[in-house]
Amino acid sequence: MSPTAERLWASRRHPSFVIGGAIAGMVLTAAALAVFWTPYPIDGVDALNRLKGPSLAHPLGNDHFGRDVLSLLMGGALTSVTVGVTAVGLGLGIGAPLGLAAALNRGGLIDSAIARVSDLIFAFPAVLSAVLITAVYGPGAVNAVVAIGIFNIAIFARVARGAAIGVAARPFVTAAAAIGRSRLGVALVHVAPNIAGVLIVQATIQFAVAILAEAGLSYLGLGVQPPEPSWGKMLADAQTFMFTHPLQAVFPGAAIMLAVLGLNLLGDGLRDALDPRLKPLRLG
Repeated sequence: MSPTAERLWASRRHPSFVIGGAIAGMVLTAAALAVFWTPYPIDGVDALNRLKGPSLAHPLGNDHFGRDVLSLLMGGALTSVTVGVTAVGLGLGIGAPLGLAAALNRGGLIDSAIARVSDLIFAFPAVLSAVLITAVYGPGAVNAVVAIGIFNIAIFARVARGAAIGVAARPFVTAAAAIGRSRLGVALVHVAPNIAGVLIVQATIQFAVAILAEAGLSYLGLGVQPPEPSWGKMLADAQTFMFTHPLQAVFPGAAIMLAVLGLNLLGDGLRDALDPRLKPLRLG
């Protein structure tokens, strides 16, 4: 078992990892269930039960169209997880190799080019990028994923570059280069496995950021479009009934809060487990 795998296994004893993993697991379970089953059809309208409170038939009540809130929350979980996984996968799959290439060409043309492009991307946050993209192509989930994913590419490139530079300075990497191993071989065999932990932790953080960004974009009407469910869209619809039916805003808001909290706690637990330098601080 590799050192990173051993630390991941040991992290199961960390309180933050356990609590965060449990919360994140609930969100993932709700999303997985929504693929096959929800208590009621997500787009099922029941005009006779508009804005009804929680009941035995509808544990979380009904929205202003009479739709079951629990079913909408489960569908929103699926939307958030899909957007998060896709956006983080896009950022990690493209950004990490770019960061690794920049680190191995430190100070060279490739490093400078990647750094300048990253600076340009950081000048346009995900929400602003989504506004620009939707102005040209129209609102939608795909455009939201592209905007969040592009922002993640710059983040993962920066993180991978910084971590790879630190690993590349270690003696075992220098020795591998001295015996004639190619630069690509050094990157894949010696550097990449040793920065995997940092990238995993960053991925959990960016997953939480992607959920927030998707909710924010949908709240503004730039993300997921009806009839597809979204926690952000539920919040936007609930603001009209904030004072008469506050639970309409409480449930989607709590879902966003728990999902982000769970992923942040999970990332915190993974960081402590995967970074040996933190162990003396934690024990002392």
